[in-house]
Parts: sequence; C-alpha cells; structure tokens
Amino acid sequence: MKHIRIAASLAVLAFGSSIHAADLQLPEIKTQPTPQAVLDEHLDALNKCDWNRLVAQYPEDAQIHVPNGTVISGRKAIGELFAGFCKDPKDGGLKGINFKVVQSTLFGETFATHWVASAPFLAEPYNGSDAYITRNGLMQAMVTTFDGAALKKK
Repeated sequence: MKHIRIAASLAVLAFGSSIHAADLQLPEIKTQPTPQAVLDEHLDALNKCDWNRLVAQYPEDAQIHVPNGTVISGRKAIGELFAGFCKDPKDGGLKGINFKVVQSTLFGETFATHWVASAPFLAEPYNGSDAYITRNGLMQAMVTTFDGAALKKK
C-alpha cells in the first residue's frame, strides 16, 4: 500500500501540472562556481518555487532518484516534476513549503544533507535527507527520501 501511495504522490507532482512535455520551454542551463553554490541555488529556488531557476541547474542527462526505486531522467522529465511540485497546494502542489538544512557534509562534489521541511499547510515538520551530486557547476543527480504522501497536512 505504501508503494502505491508513493507512486500516486509522484504521479501527481510529476504529471499533474498544467505544463506538459510538449509545451515545456526549458530555461538555459546555468552553472554555479562551486558545489556549495549549486546546493544554495537549488534550495533557494526550491523554497521560492522558481521553476526556471530549478530546471536551469540540471543538465540533459540529470537524474532524480525518489523513494521506491523510481528514477526521473532528463531535463524535460525533471521540469515536469518541478512544475507539479511548484503548483499551489489547493491544486495538488507544494508551493510554500520551506526546506531548511539541518546538517550537510560535502564529499568531493556530493552533499549528504539532512533537512527539515515546514509549511503553513503542514500539521508538523517533515524530516528527510538528500544526496545532491554536483558536477561542473550543475546538479547532476539527486537521491531523495522525500515522500509527498508522507506529509501530514492540516
């Protein structure tokens, strides 16, 4: 049952958007000067639900690994994921959620990061961890424990 909830949650976030693959106008790729700058840009853009800034970090061969072994590959699919994520909560998105780093350690160009998410629409904070794999000033891959179906909403 948990696997079904995760898959359903990801489907809503990834494909429940008003932006469709055929309509996506992907922003130009924008590199950052350091791995820390990549992480800082990602978190700031995520907290502001700035779709253009989020997608600008990912190269064509980027991947996001989410719970249950699902892998979202390529800029277009990642753009769809973030388009769904950045929708208003009343429309099934998570706009307004804020991720705050609790602890983060850099190993080469990869961060192991523990974060806590909070939002006015959440009944309690949600803790998780990500591995942010940076390369050449971009977000090459992310492995996340984030499960939208596990959020306790008000």
